[in-house]
Amino acid sequence: MKSDKLFFISGVSSGFGRALAQEALKAGHRVAGTLRNQQAKEEFEALAPGRSVAYLFDLTDFASAASLVERVEREVGAVDVLVNNAGYGHEGIMEESPLEDALRQFDVNVFGTLALIKAFLPYFRTRRAGHILNITSMGGFITLPGISYYCGSKFALQGISETLSKELKPFNIAVTAIQPGSFRTDWAGRSMVRSPRSISDYDLSFGPIRETREKRSGHQPGDPLKAARAMLQLIDSPQPPEFLLLGSDALTLVREKLQQMAADIDAWETLSRSTDG
Repeated sequence: MKSDKLFFISGVSSGFGRALAQEALKAGHRVAGTLRNQQAKEEFEALAPGRSVAYLFDLTDFASAASLVERVEREVGAVDVLVNNAGYGHEGIMEESPLEDALRQFDVNVFGTLALIKAFLPYFRTRRAGHILNITSMGGFITLPGISYYCGSKFALQGISETLSKELKPFNIAVTAIQPGSFRTDWAGRSMVRSPRSISDYDLSFGPIRETREKRSGHQPGDPLKAARAMLQLIDSPQPPEFLLLGSDALTLVREKLQQMAADIDAWETLSRSTDG
């Protein structure tokens, strides 16, 4: 990989965003990233003075995305790789979780990402170059109890990513959805919003799941730095895929769902075909 790419990464204070920024800087690249407070901004810019540049930005401030991107392109340079990483997890049985939590989940994980993509596309399209990485999740294809809002947001981003990949291919712009499994980030810890329990009917089924998820936080099998190195390898590929699974658990769970889907399709094929004219 050439050593002069400029990355724009949303959410570089922790998790995959911070890991990817660190590895990219270590490899000689430049990184412009977004954060939400001044102290984090100063800490990030101290990582590699002159090559790590931070901007204070709230992902739900959709109207400011275009001006932010214009500033980055003017002040730092032409961005080669856009990494939509910022987001968070919501946990809660859907019946117990307020609708406002779903709106907030989609505002951050989907619409904030869309605003940034739309702001960057005119630059990428004019240059006929660029690579967009959208950090979705294995939860953008498989589902687990208690994270319906989160999975819904990641399914949405996954679909958008795959469609966008086809729309932008004529302009030499690649789009890859990164689908991590369980990694040692803050996703299940301080970054997760948890709806309070209120319906006892769910105690037996969901109680142990929430407890296990909390206990596993910080002990997941995935290493964020290794994920970052994998993403750097992906970016160097002349033909990057539309999606990339990261982690052995993601591989296992996605393969299991694909097998079940194939079995269900075969079992119901006659009924499916019966609706043709």
